[in-house]
Amino acid sequence: MAKKILIADDEPNIVISLEFLMQRNGYEVKTAGDGEAALDLVHEFRPDLILLDVMLPLKSGYEVCQKIRENPELGTVKVIMITAKGRDIEVAKGLALGADAYITKPFSTQDLLDQVKRLLSEAA
Repeated sequence: MAKKILIADDEPNIVISLEFLMQRNGYEVKTAGDGEAALDLVHEFRPDLILLDVMLPLKSGYEVCQKIRENPELGTVKVIMITAKGRDIEVAKGLALGADAYITKPFSTQDLLDQVKRLLSEAA
């Protein structure tokens, strides 16, 4: 059975390219354009991993990550935060809230794919 990935980002170009990349690598993908939709989909879709933008409308990626980590039923969900904010303080905040990895934009699609594969193999 294909692993499930939720992409939460409000930039359509990024969503389209990430969705294509993940589907091409055999993953089942759903997308959300804001933090509230992302949380709804986490409960409905039950992804194995979330590619989570920090700067989302309605609820930030930090808030989404925190809500996921507060729910014991979602303990196995891996979170990769993706953001243009690469300062150490933002990275530390994301990791403190429970993100499994933190990638700054612009990023190499191969590096992202390597992170996804690594985290999903750890979860197996």
